[in-house]
Amino acid sequence: MATRRRLSPTFFGGLRAREHGGASGSSRATAGLPYLADLSSNPGGRGGGVIAVEHSGDPVIPFAISFGKTAQTCNLLAVADEDGYVGLYDTRRRLPSTSSSLEKSAETRVPDWVAHNNAIFDVCWIKEGSQILTASGDQTVKIWSVGNRKCIGVLSGHTGSVKSLSCHSSNPELIVSGSRDGSFALWDLRCDPKSPNSHGETCLTSSAVVREAHSPIQRNRTRSRAKAASTSITSVLYLKDGVSIATSGAADNVVKIWDTRNLEVPVSNKNSQAGALPLEGVKHGISCLSQDSYGAYIAASCMDNRIYLYSVLHVNKGPINVYTGSKIEFFFVKSAISPDGTHILGGSSDGNVYLWQVDQPESVTAVLKGHEGEATSVDWCASEVGKIATSSDDSTVRVWSTKKMDCTNVSSPTVIRKRAIAPNTEHRRSITHEPAATTSRGAVACARGDGEQQSGCHSPLQPRG
Repeated sequence: MATRRRLSPTFFGGLRAREHGGASGSSRATAGLPYLADLSSNPGGRGGGVIAVEHSGDPVIPFAISFGKTAQTCNLLAVADEDGYVGLYDTRRRLPSTSSSLEKSAETRVPDWVAHNNAIFDVCWIKEGSQILTASGDQTVKIWSVGNRKCIGVLSGHTGSVKSLSCHSSNPELIVSGSRDGSFALWDLRCDPKSPNSHGETCLTSSAVVREAHSPIQRNRTRSRAKAASTSITSVLYLKDGVSIATSGAADNVVKIWDTRNLEVPVSNKNSQAGALPLEGVKHGISCLSQDSYGAYIAASCMDNRIYLYSVLHVNKGPINVYTGSKIEFFFVKSAISPDGTHILGGSSDGNVYLWQVDQPESVTAVLKGHEGEATSVDWCASEVGKIATSSDDSTVRVWSTKKMDCTNVSSPTVIRKRAIAPNTEHRRSITHEPAATTSRGAVACARGDGEQQSGCHSPLQPRG
């Protein structure tokens, strides 16, 4: 084996050092990457284990997971489920094994509470981990104080299940949400609330709404149910430049980047905000979007069983890499790019969890086995390196780790360190999941509600069918 380079003492740096002398093909995960081969969710001194998601002994399916984003909360894993509960688990404690998870998971659970009387589809930590946002099927987003588990605000206005949340990278008062009603909304938590609801909870209204943001052309307008499903927003991202938002939909194959400074769309607007012709009549929705901590990349999981990676600085050139191997058969199957932008972690409908190295898209780096149902949500521990979490329809959350380590900053000598600024969106372009030389498609109109052309609202990224 070749001499290993000495890089920064991080999990990701260790991976890269070993990849230089690794074996090729399917043996790479075990022969060349001992750290990856050592990823385990078995209990012990390495921080891995299995969490059974249950209430009063009855298993429930987890829908969303999220590690705390600060050094103080990085060990806490928020788990939201189909029954509307949120549980916080201390992953530094000894986690149970598969056989004992149902009996002992409560020992690692710090608190849990009923956040909604409906399923929770996304959770988001804000304000240095002191608050958590929950997006629910009851069409609201709630703000929770982590310390006392009290609801301190309700974001109301969506008319469908709220599917996705994202917080501004430097201003925790600014939130974007995406809904099954086809809209995404911007919220400023500093705005004066309206009258409390019937439960005495403080309610806030959105500062801006874009409706029908991903509405494809409907050939059969009599099928209202199909139309409602196809207009759903599946994912939203507040990009690191602080002014741009990325959104994806359930059927239109498009990732759109919106400039928040030009969102002058009437709430009553019913016109499509953008149109993009499907490639060869084939439509595949996008299940989720993710970005690295530097804002250099956007990863999009598509229902064609591919994950597409874009450079934020060069989105007009189309995807720079495409990753295959996992099965993305339902919109609950998610992926996430690592904080340092070097790896992609993805769930799969076959129950496995897949790991790719960003600069080696031609092969899967590692396959993690253990779940007995569809592997759905995934997350990276941003501060405690070498730790990831995955959820599944088998009513468990698995925490995988190479070894137990203290919280530290993840650094990478090969990653773009300055935050990427989204491209100038004054001129809109249609970008396909094709090589750059084959992306010559006409510009896509971006209409305001009054029919005028609105410059600067988005650059659609259109996946290959």
